[in-house]
Amino acid sequence: MNHDLDDTIAAFDDAAREREWQAQELAMRRERLRLDAAADAPRVRRYRRIARALREPLDAALPADFAQQVAARAAAAAPAADIGFERALTLALGGLLALAAVVVTTLYGGTWLSPLVGALSALQPLAGRWPVAFAACMAVSWLLGSWPRHARLSPPA
Repeated sequence: MNHDLDDTIAAFDDAAREREWQAQELAMRRERLRLDAAADAPRVRRYRRIARALREPLDAALPADFAQQVAARAAAAAPAADIGFERALTLALGGLLALAAVVVTTLYGGTWLSPLVGALSALQPLAGRWPVAFAACMAVSWLLGSWPRHARLSPPA
């Protein structure tokens, strides 16, 4: 799109926004005309750098080790996190949750525990084995799920 250098731009209601807009427009014009940046105000120079960066073509492809470079930068920039406090807080909150469960079960357990025991005793004798079978299936599934992970982590003998 072609712009006339003497085009008029409608003024903003806010003086600060007007100054920013004028600085941006001046920077774009001076960069487009490739004028010397030494006489520009610092704000205009910053906008000229942005305008120059926007005019440059993008790289065709990322480098082969781009992910490795980004991970290295992120590791270098990230502060060393002290997870000891977080671990202690998690354990304390878990303990508090377990204590609350025991207290609630003690206080209100009689109202729902006795009907549950009555319902389980009314079932057929073989029906009581289903929860045991379910627990065994869960345990075997968990063991089989963690077995390949441990096999991958352990070095070959």
